[in-house]
Amino acid sequence: MKTFNLCFCVLLLVFALTGCDSSSNPSGKQQVVVYTSVDRIFAEPVLQRATETLGIEVIGVYDTEETKSTGLVNRLIAKKDNPDGDLFWSGDPARAALLKAEGITAAYDASGAASIPAAFKDPDRHWIGFSARTRVLLVNTDLVAAGEEPKSISDLTQPKWKGQVAIANPLFGTTSFHVAALVQALGEEKVFQWLEDLRSNEANIVSSNGEVKRQVASGLASVGLTDSDDAAEAIADGQPVRALLLDQTGESAPPIGNLVIPNTVSLIQNGPNPDSARKIFDFLLSPEVQTMLADSCAQAPLNPTVAVPDNVVSLKGIVPMNVDYATCAEVLQRIMPQLDKWVNQE
Repeated sequence: MKTFNLCFCVLLLVFALTGCDSSSNPSGKQQVVVYTSVDRIFAEPVLQRATETLGIEVIGVYDTEETKSTGLVNRLIAKKDNPDGDLFWSGDPARAALLKAEGITAAYDASGAASIPAAFKDPDRHWIGFSARTRVLLVNTDLVAAGEEPKSISDLTQPKWKGQVAIANPLFGTTSFHVAALVQALGEEKVFQWLEDLRSNEANIVSSNGEVKRQVASGLASVGLTDSDDAAEAIADGQPVRALLLDQTGESAPPIGNLVIPNTVSLIQNGPNPDSARKIFDFLLSPEVQTMLADSCAQAPLNPTVAVPDNVVSLKGIVPMNVDYATCAEVLQRIMPQLDKWVNQE
């Protein structure tokens, strides 16, 4: 009986020790869970490549397009004391900055961060950017002649564009980030007056950037605010559209510039698989991934050594909006109730 009890205790100890190895699943293979707000069609091949390259099983947790970023952030906050994810791959830095402020993420000074411009990484290394979209104005070429397009976001409220502008619901995704960045650049009063003027001008408020693309491509709207990856997809599909950057020139003052939206990756504090997670973090910063995203969804590489394809907007050629991403996250939180009121007003 004593021998049996001793063997049983040894087995329990072995089981406990192996069970505490959170970098392995029951099959013994290393595993990492990545929350990502990036479109699954673009993110999934990258995560699959990470699995193939590193031999680590990477599981993506995705969100719907309509609630992109917001749903994932809320889930991560809710699971702060018992996280089930290892990394957060965000489509914009505002959510990464928010998670840092909430104590959800941990600092990680990845080796690949050295090649990324300082403007696109957190000074404490709670998030690091690696590829970027730009906000663009998508224009239907059958409805708007070359040279007649709006040149600034302020032009979208002019009577000539009444009922012809599409914009995604600003409670979600990059549209909410865009509004927060505008508030930072122009002030809350001016931006909410602009939103009111858009509503008065009968702008089409739709569910997502993808729906903006569909509205403009089909001619239901003449122009629409969306992201460069959606625009590139429409152009590649042969739709009658072109993409323009806004606020690149100013008549009496420097222009506010066009918003640049880097992807970011963050390490989740006390995530179950920290060692494997750092390897995937490093992989996401690699030139290989930035090349993949440039090819698949026209995202501009932030690593200057990575070639920029012809169909990708080069960051060297634009006047960017001057954005403090951490401040932008704080602004986004502050204006959410007012945005909700604007969206849901009768």
